[in-house]
Amino acid sequence: MLNSSLALAGLLAQTVDADAAGGSFWQILFSGGIVGLLIILLLFSLSLIAAFLIFDQFMALRRGEVIPEGVVEPIQKLLAERRVKEADAICRQKPSLLTFVMMSGLAEVDFGWPSVEKAMEEALAEQSARMMRRIEYLSVIGNIAPMVGLLGTVTGMIFAFQRVAISQGGAGAGDLAEGIYQALVTTVGGLIVAIPALGAFAVLRNRVDGLVAEVAYLAQHAMSALKRRSVKRPVPGTPIPPVQ
Repeated sequence: MLNSSLALAGLLAQTVDADAAGGSFWQILFSGGIVGLLIILLLFSLSLIAAFLIFDQFMALRRGEVIPEGVVEPIQKLLAERRVKEADAICRQKPSLLTFVMMSGLAEVDFGWPSVEKAMEEALAEQSARMMRRIEYLSVIGNIAPMVGLLGTVTGMIFAFQRVAISQGGAGAGDLAEGIYQALVTTVGGLIVAIPALGAFAVLRNRVDGLVAEVAYLAQHAMSALKRRSVKRPVPGTPIPPVQ
């Protein structure tokens, strides 16, 4: 996405030979007035926001940030020894999605395994939704940017045909080319922003799904000692009731 921002910035910074095109890139681009300026500024702002979101989420969704090393085995061992407070202390020392889910389960340990399991499922669902909400902004940008570019296309074509109307058909090809050029530039700008944003959204969404599934498995594995303790085993020598 950073490359797309640079590409859009390069598209804005380049100039067209005045002798060949009859004016600078900026003159042609902003010949549509304040509307053309706002469209270009909006596209550039969307590209910067998308670049920030992509960088931020790729850093936040690293496996080490979501699933810290050296947590599952110690907690599993402590819970097998019924040292719940120490297991909770380890979770608090290494804040992450995995430890948050396990802390939610440990908070319900006095109410039995069904309560622990339900608390972990609810915590995981809440955190998963929170993670998805942040990357969904990339989908919004990816859908808005082409529409903004299309708006620039429409205003450019309006400008081109306005020239024809004002001149009562006397406008030349050069006059029409300015409006069409403006329309095509905004269309390209919208696509430059949208394509990487939607691609990054798909990649990050799959990464969130994979990490959430792994967290669910590891949390169940770490808390398995609590589950085994909750299963009542028959006392040796107790007669088995007959099947009704």
